[in-house]
Amino acid sequence: MALWTRVCGLNELAPGEHRVTDIEGALVAVFNIDGDFYAIEDVCTHDGAQLTGGPVIGHLIECPRHGAQFDVRSGVAVRGPAYAPISRFPIKLEADAIWSRDDRWD
Repeated sequence: MALWTRVCGLNELAPGEHRVTDIEGALVAVFNIDGDFYAIEDVCTHDGAQLTGGPVIGHLIECPRHGAQFDVRSGVAVRGPAYAPISRFPIKLEADAIWSRDDRWD
């Protein structure tokens, strides 16, 4: 079972901001969207580009390379050229901090 990794303090991630951290070798992007937190792997499934270089529009992140869009709530690809979903990770809020873990292999 994967261990929880502290991403940052709750007061360090304001609405509209994101933070990228390494969790067991995976780059994980954590977003604060209107006070709700979401964690996704920071890799486009189309060509492996880092997603966090692109704009966030509502709950969608757009890959800066070719414009694929993903919903950070579900990981679903909503606009090509990507069709495969991105990995999502659990979030927990504890001890005034945001925590996540890579649970793909549990």
